[in-house]
Amino acid sequence: MRILLKILLFPITLTLTVILLICEFICMFGTMLLSILALLLFALALGTMIFLGEIQDGLKIMVLAYLISPYGIPLFTSWLIGEIGQINERLKAI
Repeated sequence: MRILLKILLFPITLTLTVILLICEFICMFGTMLLSILALLLFALALGTMIFLGEIQDGLKIMVLAYLISPYGIPLFTSWLIGEIGQINERLKAI
């Protein structure tokens, strides 16, 4: 019975493995690009607060820079990819 279940789950685990590899590559490349963009947005926010005196607008830009920094959305996507990877490993262990 266990062999039959492994045979039935093989296409799912294979597809999930390929999707995870693609998502990990996109996540790494996207994090690199978003880190550069976050730095530029942070510099823009500082310039807005210092030179223009628009504190509220500068803080909004800083929040956006934080969300796209490696500690915001990319961290969440890395966690999500890790969780899906654990599910994939559990399916392979059956």
